[in-house]
Amino acid sequence: MDPCPFVRILVGNLALKLPRSPSAACESSSSNCLAKVRFKGFPTQVATIPIVQEHDDNHQNSQHHRPRHSSLQSSSSSASSSNPNPNSSSSTHSLAACFNLDKSQIDKFLQSKKPKSLNIEIYAGDDGGGPSSSAAACCCSSRKLMGTVVVPLDLRKAEFRPSVMHNGWVPIGGRKKGDEPAHFFLNVRVEPEPRYVFQFESDPVCSPQIFQVQGSVKQAVFTCKFNLRNQGDRSSLSRPDSSAPTGCLRSITGGGDGGSQSNQFTKDRKGWTITIHDLSGSPVAMASMVTPFVPSPGSDRVSRSNPGAWLILRPSSGTWKSWGRLEAWREGRKGLGYRFDLLHDGITATPTTSTLVNSVVSTKGRGKFAIDMTGTAATPACSPHSSCDFGSGSGSWSGSEFGLGMLSQPIYKGFVMSSTVEGKGGQPEVEIGIQHVNCTEDAAVFVALAAAVDLSKEACRSFPRRLRKGLQQQA
Repeated sequence: MDPCPFVRILVGNLALKLPRSPSAACESSSSNCLAKVRFKGFPTQVATIPIVQEHDDNHQNSQHHRPRHSSLQSSSSSASSSNPNPNSSSSTHSLAACFNLDKSQIDKFLQSKKPKSLNIEIYAGDDGGGPSSSAAACCCSSRKLMGTVVVPLDLRKAEFRPSVMHNGWVPIGGRKKGDEPAHFFLNVRVEPEPRYVFQFESDPVCSPQIFQVQGSVKQAVFTCKFNLRNQGDRSSLSRPDSSAPTGCLRSITGGGDGGSQSNQFTKDRKGWTITIHDLSGSPVAMASMVTPFVPSPGSDRVSRSNPGAWLILRPSSGTWKSWGRLEAWREGRKGLGYRFDLLHDGITATPTTSTLVNSVVSTKGRGKFAIDMTGTAATPACSPHSSCDFGSGSGSWSGSEFGLGMLSQPIYKGFVMSSTVEGKGGQPEVEIGIQHVNCTEDAAVFVALAAAVDLSKEACRSFPRRLRKGLQQQA
């Protein structure tokens, strides 16, 4: 089945040049300024704006003063008439905001008669510094608004080829006569980002089928089996037991073991496994809980200092090979903290890891676990084949271009994957960038990771709170 069309709106390379007046310098030089990026229908995103030193005044002298509210042309022509990018420091290559549109949102965008645009509000710095987390939006309320930039968007060909909406400097401020404006640099581009979409038929603990989805069409591609791991089960691969029940597995209850198994789920949560099988019954990925989820001393919660952990494995020469490690813990009242490390033992004699994501997702309502490497350094992957792009991950390349040493270590770049996290259980939906899928195992290992994230949400519930259906003792 073909992948689903997605489009990404990327905003990055932010920089700010201040006018030479002493008052303006004092106003914004004490810390980085902030940008609020707004796109109707999506949450507002906040990013810091590095302040760059003035090296060339020609672009300022060649432009008239503009009003506080600036509107840009929806083409790359404005970039060609502007100065080049700010100095090539690491800050100029950073991603400030990203908006992901699926097929229905793209169609709605194109059918709208009203022009669509991005609004970027620029706020002066203060002694409080830049944004830290969810408090970022609140930081702007205490800062002075320097100006607003409006970037018109054109998505008519966005599903087929990337396009630049703007790349260059824009004067902001200079509202009063005689005031010299500041200059704000930004890059806005729109890129196609096709993804494979998978959906669990039901809660992963019920061992459901997994469908590949394209619009209204669903096709079964995997099955998954939830169970308690027996000692030694990871030593080799075997075909699944066709006699195993297909509903919420009885095996988690330990059969007729009475209250001992129930007590386990109140004291700790350990030994859970999810095995992903293809339609022939062959195991193609596994998530195995290797560190129990237990409450921290003096607490009823799994804390960041003592997280539970999963190994994500894929088959290799008849055995399981570790591919990644997921750690999870309770963050606040309604948050799931997580960290995912990619394991690659083929680069050096000593196994090494790369952290792909370290963040928090809300478990209230519908949150999203995501791995997105856009704007970050390339990370070696363990798949025998892969592709990447040095912008956002939408292109491909041959490893031979970079020498034989790169052939065995492809790259995770751009959007990698995401999965939904439901507050009260549900049907996790997994999106995977097509450049990271070249075989069944490539897709399956991300599906297994999504299942581990979903079960971690349950494993991090307060002790001895009862777990959801399927994880409780069954008579």
